[in-house]
Amino acid sequence: MGVRATEPDDAQSITRNLRNLAVAAPPRTQYIYCNMMYTVLTHLIEAKSGQEFGKFLQERIFCPLGMTSSSLQPEGTKAKGHDRRLAKGHIWDKKSTSYREFEAVSCPEGQGAGSVISSANDFIKYIKALIDRNGPISEDVYQGLTRPRSKRSANHRQRKAGIDRLFYTAGMDLYWQDEHKVLGHSGDITGFGSRFVFLPDLKFGAVVMGNSSGTNSVAAQLFREFIEIVIKSNTRWQPLSAISNRDVHTKPPEVREKPKSESQSHPGGMVKTNGGKGKDQKEDTSTIVGSSPTLQRNVTLQEYAGDYWNPGYRNMKVEIRDNGLFIDATDRSMGFTARLKHKRGQTVYDAHVRDAFETGDEVLRTEFMIEDGSVVKMGMDLESLVGDLIWFDKADNKQ
Repeated sequence: MGVRATEPDDAQSITRNLRNLAVAAPPRTQYIYCNMMYTVLTHLIEAKSGQEFGKFLQERIFCPLGMTSSSLQPEGTKAKGHDRRLAKGHIWDKKSTSYREFEAVSCPEGQGAGSVISSANDFIKYIKALIDRNGPISEDVYQGLTRPRSKRSANHRQRKAGIDRLFYTAGMDLYWQDEHKVLGHSGDITGFGSRFVFLPDLKFGAVVMGNSSGTNSVAAQLFREFIEIVIKSNTRWQPLSAISNRDVHTKPPEVREKPKSESQSHPGGMVKTNGGKGKDQKEDTSTIVGSSPTLQRNVTLQEYAGDYWNPGYRNMKVEIRDNGLFIDATDRSMGFTARLKHKRGQTVYDAHVRDAFETGDEVLRTEFMIEDGSVVKMGMDLESLVGDLIWFDKADNKQ
């Protein structure tokens, strides 16, 4: 739950709540990006170090590297007196054909997966430390950060560029281009984006940060051109000092791969495109689970309204707005609203989802379970990898 919730989450509560969430795949069987597991790691750091994660970063990373413009969360930036330097986010509004501007928002429940505030001039110091293996980035730390841990499938654009194998290390993507190792990572939240890349054997690194949602697309194109130029020229770029005679592995490692499931998860939240239907997936026309063969009476719209509870996803409130069913879940970390549009019978709906900034329009399959003429459960397709709807019990179904 986000900062707008009655009981916001933090790293500790996120970690404890894992017990209530279904496992999407057995550990170490496939690549699945998960924001929460990075937050869990920050809880481990806080428990072992006895420090808040922001202070830990300040003492162990930012200060040793001279990253004076970096901090955790907007509050950390303001505490340093950098209020005026803090960029505002921008979203393109198609209706007004202009950008909407808003303040950066704190996400304590998302620390570890994001929320580091920095500048390009500051972050390049971190990249330099990775390349030079200096400061807090020792040789052992570097090897631990860059060791391939799982394999990913290359997309069409990557295959077109000659990249047929992608790996994920400890928080970075890894691939080889013309036998040169390329490492990096991208991140984005609504209104902001960032991407960095470095080629360790050519001593080249770059970072792009921007305060609009289109930043990463621009950065990806720039990096493709940068990497091509650097590889062709094989120039040892002066801004990032060279390291002396280190062994650099230039061939991709062999990684034993276990069978993949049919779907993969990506960073960005729990709503997904096209109602979760793949190109070859047909609409389910089977009997709806939980619906009575013969309903004794028509269920009124009012009877769907109410609070629905799931231990892992907490409360989901269904209201009536504009003569239809509506969910306001903007109190969540990646908040959203949903208008439920009737599809068939008395149980099947499509939830038309928009994020808290009223952008996008995703469709999630939603079903209600009716027993003895009363609505008792609601299921939403919030996580495709689970292979089932996430079911919420209606709080007042016994009344």
